[in-house]
Amino acid sequence: MAASWRLGCDPRLLRYLVGFPGRRSVGLVKGALGWSVSRGANWRWFHSTQWLRGDPIKILMPSLSPTMEEGNIVKWLKKEGEAVSAGDALCEIETDKAVVTLDASDDGILAKIVVEEGSKNIRLGSLIGLIVEEGEDWKHVEIPKDVGPPPPVSKPSEPRPSPEPQISIPVKKEHIPGTLRFRLSPAARNILEKHSLDASQGTATGPRGIFTKEDALKLVQLKQTGKITESRPTPAPTATPTAPSPLQATAGPSYPRPVIPPVSTPGQPNAVVGTFTEIPASNIRRVIAKRLTESKSTVPHAYATADCDLGAVLKVRQDLVKDDIKVSVNDFIIKAAAVTLKQMPDVNVSWDGEGPKQLPFIDISVAVATDKGLLTPIIKDAAAKGIQEIADSVKALSKKARDGKLLPEEYQGGSFSISNLGMFGIDEFTAVINPPQACILAVGRFRPVLKLTEDEEGNAKLQQRQLITVTMSSDSRVVDDELATRFLKSFKANLENPIRLA
Repeated sequence: MAASWRLGCDPRLLRYLVGFPGRRSVGLVKGALGWSVSRGANWRWFHSTQWLRGDPIKILMPSLSPTMEEGNIVKWLKKEGEAVSAGDALCEIETDKAVVTLDASDDGILAKIVVEEGSKNIRLGSLIGLIVEEGEDWKHVEIPKDVGPPPPVSKPSEPRPSPEPQISIPVKKEHIPGTLRFRLSPAARNILEKHSLDASQGTATGPRGIFTKEDALKLVQLKQTGKITESRPTPAPTATPTAPSPLQATAGPSYPRPVIPPVSTPGQPNAVVGTFTEIPASNIRRVIAKRLTESKSTVPHAYATADCDLGAVLKVRQDLVKDDIKVSVNDFIIKAAAVTLKQMPDVNVSWDGEGPKQLPFIDISVAVATDKGLLTPIIKDAAAKGIQEIADSVKALSKKARDGKLLPEEYQGGSFSISNLGMFGIDEFTAVINPPQACILAVGRFRPVLKLTEDEEGNAKLQQRQLITVTMSSDSRVVDDELATRFLKSFKANLENPIRLA
């Protein structure tokens, strides 16, 4: 009985005997009520049975962004058999926005990597790994039966040869072997059919090898003089159509000139029409395509354009450079938009599906082009930040976006978007709204323009101005044309007078 009591004092066994929550209990254990466990074989039997093993902790594919439906395993940061503490980085997961690190929520040992790194399109909730507690046999852990196999994953595949394109040959009238076939003009066809003649008995003299009316009349004259006889090709017996051999498909009929000029692909001479190279789409590009399509098809876009004079901004920027403060024109645009939104809160709204919702914060989403697609990191509380602080935030977030290291809170949300293509030499363009936001401002490059102005004495003179064109796309359900016009007017005034941005 003493041995049985000492066994019951084993913390791990005691936990199972009393039915510790979340773990399996041994069951049918009486202990002091009459059942006893002796040393030796029974002790070894208890330790060898799987009843003493707890259920492994499941690592499931998490939802790391509101729009995420699938994820890719980029890299496992822990190996099987390696100890894990709560908060340790387990693996890197590519979401529809960025590459995010998945942290462990429990202490233990990484027992099983179910989905290998490099696997793609793993659905949310799919089992990707297992963790067991320290001291348990991690080498023989079993995948729980209540979790089905992971969905099909597409591992990085080796390039496979393009399948042989299937070429369909249209059914044409049977012709006599060894004779030439011509393109017939309508008049020539009628004449030949009326006099039961074949174009192969004559010569085509028309442009691009066309058998003309004059060629047909010459055949009629030859027939009337008895130099040629009437030709009626006998119909060929009906045969079951068979698939043409590759040689027949590529050889083609022996026309004097091709009926249809061959289609060529630049860089690929003699490419077969209809062939293409499939480019795998990343999760980011798939989500971008889906959201842009939904935006253009469900949001009524309205556009308004204005030209702004950047003379004062460029002067202030030059003064800041002298003090070794490096800021861009786009930083001034972000600040001007934030200040204008603070002045006009009716534009700082979103559409929640049922109606407009005014937002209490002014967070500016800045479009950043990356290799994987367009991302929009957010400048939080932009109206309260200075120009230099905005510049530092844009640089840091842009680098994280290009490296795929943005955190969810750094790109989710936002109340107003800005997309600037001026650095690419674009004068002006229109942008697609990023729902549920109501507006996006498209910014072109600043360019020198000669404008007619008046001096203090009223004399007209030409003066060079640095102008920039901005186009605002707005959701007409919440920001109508009149409100958008007033916003652009205030934005223009704020940008042209940088003192207002202080």
